[in-house]
Amino acid sequence: MPELRTDRLLLRRWRESDLEPWAAMNADPEVREHLGDLLTREQSDAVVADMQAVFDERGFGWWALEARETGEFIGRVGLDQVGKDLPFAGIDIGWRLTRSAWGHGYATEAALTCMAFGFETLGLPEVVASTTVNNLRSQAVMRRIGMTRDPADDFEDPSVPEGPLRQCVLYRAPAEVLTAYTRRDATVDTARTVHKRTDPAPR
Repeated sequence: MPELRTDRLLLRRWRESDLEPWAAMNADPEVREHLGDLLTREQSDAVVADMQAVFDERGFGWWALEARETGEFIGRVGLDQVGKDLPFAGIDIGWRLTRSAWGHGYATEAALTCMAFGFETLGLPEVVASTTVNNLRSQAVMRRIGMTRDPADDFEDPSVPEGPLRQCVLYRAPAEVLTAYTRRDATVDTARTVHKRTDPAPR
């Protein structure tokens, strides 16, 4: 699993020490507001094991997210294949942060770094992102990283029971979106090879 760095963040492999704060996130009603039921510690640990296995198999997936200044685990960010039960296909970009990490621009900064990896390293032509229609905070991040929404693409998630979490919005970003930003220096370090590139100033 390659490590991705920005001035403030480290996107890295999961560690045993991440399991407790990750489980606390998944037991936090505010963090899970647009995601569904709270997870038990056993369920939360199983998610990490699955994320690591998928990343090793595909070469991309979900990174643990760390604040470089403190070394604190603050969530996850990554790329994933869209589920076969959804009415669209492609590679999905997503993020989930601890409540204490909200409001600092970390989601935008991490997502842009992850997006650049997808476009520049994996050669993806496009990434997509989806969330519930009421998750305005996440939709704001999608717009900040250059994604756009066509209401015609909005959909109902068939895996979710009837209710406020079923109606979802879809955002898209082509590879060309990276050229629309004034970006700051960052590095991607994989197999001892450092690829210099730039990221936008954090919001």
